[in-house]
Amino acid sequence: MLKADIQLRLSRLDLDAAFTVESGEVVALLGPNGSGKSTTLRALMGLLPLAGGQVVLDGTVLEDPAQHIKVPPENRPIGLMFQDYLLFPHLSAVENVAFGLRAKGTDKKTARERATRTLARLGLDGALASARPGAMSGGQQQRVAMARALVTEPKLLLLDEPLAALDVSTKTDVRRLLREALRQSEAANVLVTHDLLDAVALGDRMVVIGDGKIVQTGTPAEVTSRPRSRYVADLVGVNLLHGTASGTVLDIDGGGQILTTSAASGPVLATVSPTAVAVSRPRPEGHEPNTWAGQISAVDLMGDRVRVRIDGTPGITAEVSPRAVEELKLDDGGELWACVDPAAITVYPP
Repeated sequence: MLKADIQLRLSRLDLDAAFTVESGEVVALLGPNGSGKSTTLRALMGLLPLAGGQVVLDGTVLEDPAQHIKVPPENRPIGLMFQDYLLFPHLSAVENVAFGLRAKGTDKKTARERATRTLARLGLDGALASARPGAMSGGQQQRVAMARALVTEPKLLLLDEPLAALDVSTKTDVRRLLREALRQSEAANVLVTHDLLDAVALGDRMVVIGDGKIVQTGTPAEVTSRPRSRYVADLVGVNLLHGTASGTVLDIDGGGQILTTSAASGPVLATVSPTAVAVSRPRPEGHEPNTWAGQISAVDLMGDRVRVRIDGTPGITAEVSPRAVEELKLDDGGELWACVDPAAITVYPP
């Protein structure tokens, strides 16, 4: 089990993040660029000294500035897996995997046997185990990197964007193999990723970090269904509104007022799917609730749908069909009316 309380200052980043990871659990660490994800991994590895807090792994204190304890990186029982593979080009797959064992004092024969078995578990045996990285595909190289990280049976496995360099079709197969390997491991696993699908497919729990602080934790379902930051809302693809509720009336921070079907009181968060935002121009007839005007600030094609950003009070993003873009001449910009059904708004505590 990992107990991490990481406190340090690096340039403009003031990192203060505490979390735990059970043995066999996968925690997906997410956040925008510069939020502190990679710094957290480097601190766990021992490459950045803590200013405060401590890192404890399976009851052993790896670092505690107050007690003047700092185990060197090379003596920490940690496995590493990166997106760039970092394989030795002059060594075969089995030699790359056996390298870590040999560095820890395992005899050559035993190291090769364990490396061969680990590679076979990941579908690399026979000629592939004897091949050098240059003769392998990206997916095969990543499986070698995966085997190298797992073969030493680390107590903590750190995975930094491990699937980012793979194409979509290869990523699906490697993700499945990685998920199976992590489920069989007894290590505490910390996965840094920007990919929501990787976080949901591989993570048992999510930890979202922003500006050096943890802003949300929970299962993938809990985090994605009730985002508490703009970053997560954008990742999930929903509008996130901050406001103050009085019954079913919600006063939006920054201006604007909408009606909901959920009564609440005090500060709240509210989400609205872009597909639930109807758009029109000129102003729709009648007196429908939650109808307001705004200015089109962006029109982005996303596959067979188009996202339209409407700056107003409140600002909101709608998702429409390409036909609607043409019929309403949305590419021309200008004023656009947005309308949201109160029943389509989800309200919850901040």
